[in-house]
Amino acid sequence: MNDKILEKILITGASGMVGSYADFGIKADMRMLDVTDLDETLRVVKKIQPTAIIHLAAETDLDRCERDPEHAYAVNAVGTYNIALAAKSVGAKIVYVSTSSIFDGKKKTPYTETDVPNPQSFYSRSKLLGEIVVKETAPDFIIARACWMFGGGPAKDQKFVAKIIRQLGQPEIKVVNDRFGSPTFGKDLMGAIKQLIIQDKSGIFHLSNSGACSRFEVAQQIAKVLGSKAKITPVSSDTFEENIGGKNESMKSKINLMRPWQDALEDYLKTEWKGFLSSRPSK
Repeated sequence: MNDKILEKILITGASGMVGSYADFGIKADMRMLDVTDLDETLRVVKKIQPTAIIHLAAETDLDRCERDPEHAYAVNAVGTYNIALAAKSVGAKIVYVSTSSIFDGKKKTPYTETDVPNPQSFYSRSKLLGEIVVKETAPDFIIARACWMFGGGPAKDQKFVAKIIRQLGQPEIKVVNDRFGSPTFGKDLMGAIKQLIIQDKSGIFHLSNSGACSRFEVAQQIAKVLGSKAKITPVSSDTFEENIGGKNESMKSKINLMRPWQDALEDYLKTEWKGFLSSRPSK
């Protein structure tokens, strides 16, 4: 029965970082399904008749969202509304991947599922709107919040972990030590979503890997695992033009599905970045 449920799951944005870890379901990229087009979304979903829709299609380029809020809302809010309507029309569960950045970052301890959102950017506002339309539209939903995503290896990872790895050839890397979060391995996130669907769960879940850390600690762990001699220097976020202050995005979950972030990161580095440093020309 579980296999049949998984076979009929539709995954939007399946060519992205998280979608690359799906070993089940019907994978749709933008060429197959433009979620901003309601008519197309309804047509595709009606044709497939999925048991569930894992909605990964999103605009996650933070700079672009701030430059073009209309685009952010079109993809992350309107697109999510379209998917929620389509899911409702065929009686499918919707799984919406959201973000810890819907919180304002002022809390001193990790955020829980019951904390009140207070987004501070166009990106995070658009993602919170996505949460709202899912809750108001779809009778059966999972909202899966993640934080500081990594995954996809050299080909797909353009986020913090990949940026640090690509700087390891330098003698010194300056990394902020006053911004905190809970790193999320895309592979583990997809695995947790899969389990929640099989268990027929619903509601809001924090699905980052367990534990909290600073950006500096993540960079230290990367250098340690990859055996890099680069000096990782802690600095205040005031050092950089983009002042991110003492923002806290760390999360705590009401369920125990995710391993510690250190274990997840080590697994990722040793499997998907194996040999990367040795294959690069020395400086």
